[in-house]
Amino acid sequence: MYKNKKVVVVLPAYNAALTLQKTYDEIPFDMVDEVILCDDASNDGTVELARKIGIHHIIEHQKNKGYGGNQKSLYNKALELGADIVIMLHPDYQYTPLLIPSMVNIIGDDLYPVVLGSRILGKGALKGGMPLYKYIANRFLTFTQNVLINYKLSEYHTGYRSFSKEVLETIKFNSNSDDFVFDNEMLSQIVYAGFDIGEVTCPTKYFEEASSINFRRSAKYGFGVLRVSLVHFLCKLGIGKSKLY
Repeated sequence: MYKNKKVVVVLPAYNAALTLQKTYDEIPFDMVDEVILCDDASNDGTVELARKIGIHHIIEHQKNKGYGGNQKSLYNKALELGADIVIMLHPDYQYTPLLIPSMVNIIGDDLYPVVLGSRILGKGALKGGMPLYKYIANRFLTFTQNVLINYKLSEYHTGYRSFSKEVLETIKFNSNSDDFVFDNEMLSQIVYAGFDIGEVTCPTKYFEEASSINFRRSAKYGFGVLRVSLVHFLCKLGIGKSKLY
């Protein structure tokens, strides 16, 4: 709880058994009220471990619904539990839970309704082991998105995000893709709706157990990002329509 606002951490999990414990142990429970884990049909014992370490709210997808489908289940459950501030944290330990208090403070004090943990501010990305081709793609896509969406972020591709209840209740995130482009559709919706976005510098870790998509999936994601940004641009001009808005 922060200033009478309920804080909920949501964990989109897929084969996270090797890193879930490390992630969970660093969550600041003096501030966090609830943790929700959604398991997207893992086959490595993620659910069993989640129960063992004390996570009470566990959603089990019997079939893999994808990264976006996982988040939809999590945000709907968080709102059902009465969350005022929702932190989306990957359980693969790529992002540190130690930044949760900073993100909660920013939203809880009404400075920004959305806060992203940016790997690009400072030298976190390359220093943490981000592959060079992903870094270059990140910079190109972010530049293009800033131009088309008419906003300015250091990156649109971080998996560390926090939202106020008002944002989640306003945007149509259930209309988004079930795939990885969900994240960018969500940011497009947030900007389109007029919400401001804050960023905090976030160190990141690339290691064997951390989740990562391959080159083919990365390319598909990149084209999806460009499509979302172009649709946003056309809708803002009044010459396009989309179910996202």
